[in-house]
Amino acid sequence: MSLLYIIAFLLLIIATHQLLRIIELSRSLKKSKEWEVKDSDNDTMGKSLLLFMFLFFGFFFWQMYQWNDKALPPTASEHGEKVDALLEYNFYLIIFVFLVTNTFLFYFAYKYRGRKNQKALYYAHNNKLEMLWTIIPASALAFIITYGLLYWNEITEESKAKDKVLVELYAKQFDWTARFAGKDGKLGSTDYRQISGSNAVGMDTNDVAGNDDILVKNEIYLPVNKEIVLEMRSRDVIHSAFLPHFRAQMNCVPGMVTTFKFKPTKTTEEMRKDPYVINLMKGINAAREKRGEEPIEFDYTLLCNKICGASHYNMGMIIKIVSEKEYNEWISKQKPFKTVAQK
Repeated sequence: MSLLYIIAFLLLIIATHQLLRIIELSRSLKKSKEWEVKDSDNDTMGKSLLLFMFLFFGFFFWQMYQWNDKALPPTASEHGEKVDALLEYNFYLIIFVFLVTNTFLFYFAYKYRGRKNQKALYYAHNNKLEMLWTIIPASALAFIITYGLLYWNEITEESKAKDKVLVELYAKQFDWTARFAGKDGKLGSTDYRQISGSNAVGMDTNDVAGNDDILVKNEIYLPVNKEIVLEMRSRDVIHSAFLPHFRAQMNCVPGMVTTFKFKPTKTTEEMRKDPYVINLMKGINAAREKRGEEPIEFDYTLLCNKICGASHYNMGMIIKIVSEKEYNEWISKQKPFKTVAQK
């Protein structure tokens, strides 16, 4: 069989060579030169570009329809609604510019296709046009940047809520540790020199304010409709605390503390009942089934959004958004740092 394949391949090469020879000989019989471009050629190319434009736009809108249900679910935080609104404005603007510029591009390629006895117009400069396509993009960008800064300043301003939940997110290669403020509502100070097996975040054991702090790994609970203030630190490299469902992200930088606040508006159970989430998880579990993996339920997650090393993909933590009653029950079962350290 191998010999037959080799012979067939060689015959194909010979046939192709002979076909090319026939094409070359047929060109010599033509009156016109092969490199001469006719009006009919330009006309065909111009119409082909118009056809390609419609196919191109059709494929673009088909892609939007096909993959739209694979995006993130609706936001589950108060400020996330403004972030999503600003993102939508950006998409509308980008799509509008994309359609307009490409329509002109393909239309002009057709309109000004090459024809005999037609000369191109040399048009060197026009101040009005220069001003037009400078002012319009600048105005659009100024609008986006202004609203973006207003939203950002509002989101990142200092929390004034009296009943806020204060949580520290401590990042290191390659996991997260959450530290909840105890009954005093304050986080104890830290000292990197005291980092050890039982003191993974470097709690300063001389600071009594940290005795009632609670350290949790892998999964944490947070109350719905209460402001959550996150203080973030890193032990080794720059990590990035990314909470996609809450539209929240902030870098964790060694040697400094960064902060971010948000207010969850939907519990985990409420999100699991959302039709969009149900359809999304159905697709995810179908893909998992093909790989022989067990189905999973939707959960809010904390991820690292910086490529921080070889096991970067392991940096995840499940976040359960629950009622205030459920949160209080859960937090009451967690052991404070002083109790854990004494063991």
